Amino acid sequence: MKVEQYIHERIAKQGAMLFCLIDPLDYPSLEEAIKAGVASAKGGADIILVGGSMGVQGEALDKVVKGIKEKISVPLVLFPGNITTFSKYADGVYFMSMLNSRNPYWITGAQTLAAGEVAKSKVEALPVGYIVVEPGGTVGWVGDAKLIPRGKPKVAAALALAGQCMGFRMILTDAGSAPKEGHIPEEMVRAVAGVLKVPYIVGGGVRTPEQARRVIAAGADAIQVGTALEEKGGVEEKVKELKKAVLEGAKERKFKKC
Repeated sequence: MKVEQYIHERIAKQGAMLFCLIDPLDYPSLEEAIKAGVASAKGGADIILVGGSMGVQGEALDKVVKGIKEKISVPLVLFPGNITTFSKYADGVYFMSMLNSRNPYWITGAQTLAAGEVAKSKVEALPVGYIVVEPGGTVGWVGDAKLIPRGKPKVAAALALAGQCMGFRMILTDAGSAPKEGHIPEEMVRAVAGVLKVPYIVGGGVRTPEQARRVIAAGADAIQVGTALEEKGGVEEKVKELKKAVLEGAKERKFKKC
């Protein structure tokens, strides 16, 4: 349970965390994806995630995971798009169930198919309850999600609480990649955070340090950024700014776990 323990210890020490997601398919080459992952770690990311909704796999995934991992000291965790988004070289994997999918494949089917391979490996399975919020992006389409309306924070909170009661040890709410509507509303973040005792991660649409600060201040334990790293400019400096904002948001937070 090293990665999960690390997450709890980091949250206790810092107040909040920054997860940087590298989707190799969004970079011009695998080498560029590796560089972005390494730069993110140098900039202060607490965890490097590799994966994405459509999913890179096989030798290409192994190359990226090994290329980043050999140059960083923080955990490298897989963000799987399906059962093929798995590499034995990672430290951990989001063992996710999409709680609001209409398709049972994404709730328990893929997990059943992948469980044996994960169990045989030394990769730590992180039980994550995954909730997709409007507009949902690619992940909402691929996962056939019954999207949580942005204006219904109580619905998101109820589903998150259900996930916690079912035993998921982390909850991730995600609005999809680069949504025009922006990140999940702060009112929803507060509502979800207000019912959880487990770590709460917010993904999708956090692009600026100010947005990161507000989301953390609203109650999130971690933010997950990906698209922000792919824009022009130095990745390391962007991550430094985002990490600073995350720590500031944690200090401003008035929220306490229930």
